[in-house]
Amino acid sequence: MRHGDKVNNLGRTASHRRALLANLSIALIEHKRITTTLAKAKALRRYFEPIITKAKDNSTHSRRLVFSHLQNKEAVKELFGPIAEKVGNRPGGYLRIIRLGFRRGDGAETAMIEMVDFNETYNPNAGKVRQAKKTRRGGKKVAVAAEPVAPVVEEAVAAEEAVAEVAEEVAAAPVEAVAPVEEAVETAVEETVAAAEETAAEVAEAATEEAPAPAEEEKKDEEQA
Repeated sequence: MRHGDKVNNLGRTASHRRALLANLSIALIEHKRITTTLAKAKALRRYFEPIITKAKDNSTHSRRLVFSHLQNKEAVKELFGPIAEKVGNRPGGYLRIIRLGFRRGDGAETAMIEMVDFNETYNPNAGKVRQAKKTRRGGKKVAVAAEPVAPVVEEAVAAEEAVAEVAEEVAAAPVEAVAPVEEAVETAVEETVAAAEETAAEVAEAATEEAPAPAEEEKKDEEQA
């Protein structure tokens, strides 16, 4: 009797069961969706989802672990490539099982098992950007530490808003209206540079006039002697 035994042996030995699940996993990697019996689909989900989790870490160690289960290089390459990219942000639940009813031949209950992220029609989160999960740990400490910084943050936000308004006005203004402003700015810069040069020349002349000539200094010394 199998009291408390939660593993469905599928009427096979351990080696036969491992080979079956590996082959089903390879087929699922290749086609992204397969149809089988409900019991096999449930066993496959328990077997294959941990393998997908290992594929999210693209390292030699992870590749060797996955290859030890699948024994197929092409399947490993596909799993660590497009599939790992697609399911990178999903924390689990990579597979979906949909019941299809009973098979006509033997009455077995069938089901379709597929990768959730590869069904663009049925995936309600397709195209949405996943946001980071927010936690409340350390929330009080962060609030206390952020109080002195609040005025600085407000000033920065106000400055950003002012810059955005000016940018919008400049972008909305026609080229004819912007051109005179540019000319006026250039003229002001030229006038400022010219005034600075004149001031520097005047200062140099004044310094030259105040400094006595060497010949005049020698005559004054001779007269005093």
